[in-house]
Amino acid sequence: MASKATSPAVEVIIVGAGLSGLAAGKTLHEAGIRDILILEADSKIGGRIRTAEIGGYTVEMGANWLTGGGGAPKSSHLFEIANRHLNLKVHFSDFSSLSNVFKQDGGLYSKEEVEEALAAAEARDALCTRLSTNIVSDISISKAQQIADRSSEIPALLFCRAPKTALEMVIDYFQNDYEDADSPSVTSLKHTLPRHEFLDFGGETYFVADPRGFHSIVHYIAKQFLSHSHHYDDGNHLTFDDPRIKLNQVVREINYCENRVRVKTEDGCEYEAKCAIVSVSLGVLQSNLINFIPNLPKWKRRAVNGFNMGNFTKIFLKFPTKFWPSNTAGSEFFLYAHENRGYYPTWQNLENVLPGSNILLVTVTGDESKRIDKLADETIREEAMVALRKMFGNGIPDPEQILVPRWLSNRLFRGSYSNWPVGYKQSNHKQLKDPVGPIFFTGEHTSTKYLGFADGAYCAGVDTGNEVAKCVREHQTKERKSEPSALLTNK
Repeated sequence: MASKATSPAVEVIIVGAGLSGLAAGKTLHEAGIRDILILEADSKIGGRIRTAEIGGYTVEMGANWLTGGGGAPKSSHLFEIANRHLNLKVHFSDFSSLSNVFKQDGGLYSKEEVEEALAAAEARDALCTRLSTNIVSDISISKAQQIADRSSEIPALLFCRAPKTALEMVIDYFQNDYEDADSPSVTSLKHTLPRHEFLDFGGETYFVADPRGFHSIVHYIAKQFLSHSHHYDDGNHLTFDDPRIKLNQVVREINYCENRVRVKTEDGCEYEAKCAIVSVSLGVLQSNLINFIPNLPKWKRRAVNGFNMGNFTKIFLKFPTKFWPSNTAGSEFFLYAHENRGYYPTWQNLENVLPGSNILLVTVTGDESKRIDKLADETIREEAMVALRKMFGNGIPDPEQILVPRWLSNRLFRGSYSNWPVGYKQSNHKQLKDPVGPIFFTGEHTSTKYLGFADGAYCAGVDTGNEVAKCVREHQTKERKSEPSALLTNK
């Protein structure tokens, strides 16, 4: 395709209008740098924050939980927006209470069995967290669990055993895979535990269940610096008509030199800037969607390809009637303990947050998420129903609707969120964040403390925005000093 005319150069181009890109744009705007251009590949802003409908109810295909409250030492900016500015409807998720854990071929584990397995998991997690702060060389979380297992002859560590039974495995999955979007066998102990998101912002986690959706937080941030208009055709919607943001612009090439960046999009448009912020996902960086000219240096490519993009697939099932336990303590989640770890393991009853919806949400991660991403909806429905009928009997109805987001196969994302792999060093992660010439990188994957979280995406964007603002101001100062004075030019 022939290139279209190059648009006038701007100070900063931001590639991607997800949470990080918008946070960077807002930060630049507040620093007085207004000459920016945001290029978003999709038809809407928000990135992996994506709201959808099933059966007339709003659900979140991507980010869903907020962390905050409980006398935390820090305040999550996203939690503050949701709570103070938007008054979003949220529901406290009690991950520590499980009343229903089902056996593979049907029937419930006893309360005593579940409580013992939970106690073992909590003790194991506590020991692994202590190990994390003391070890020199990194090991996987699974390896740390094996160390705990070998220590179990010590009376105080009696319950610190590595998970072995199907029951222990599914509870371990709920604590680790469900959080990290991959197996503890590939997840770094040193850089995952303790989980700073909960240490800093509080251990209370809230499920967003508001008709306005999680993306209303994204819109709130964008509204702080982008011009917009409201329309009320089918609810309260926003249209961003600011010329500094362009949708449906899939960036395919970034050509750069010392102090200039030229960006080319799939439709042949070209844009120039003095520098660029690349806020696409780690998965996109690892793919061949964007061609950098010249190639990114080897140290940068190693840092990008050495990190792990996790996979977390939600499967929403809308039924004509409710047949599962709800509205009792410990009924928000129920688990299915299959011999194959991660096989339709974690089920969430949405009746508590969306009354009358008759919606179940089952989540798969890691290798199972990769497998399911390739399947047709009908095949997924059939597999999920086999598991449900093992748990609740053959008399339960078929679902009326199914909704399955596919983050891995979507070329604009290529995965759900990042996971710190075992052996990946802090110095590697610094290189993942480091700029290459006039190109800066941001995203949840560049957050050292909050990677994998929406808070990590936001904080990373703010940090990068401040870094770029400083560079722009320094460059502007140098340009002013290099200009001949008016007195000399008028002679």
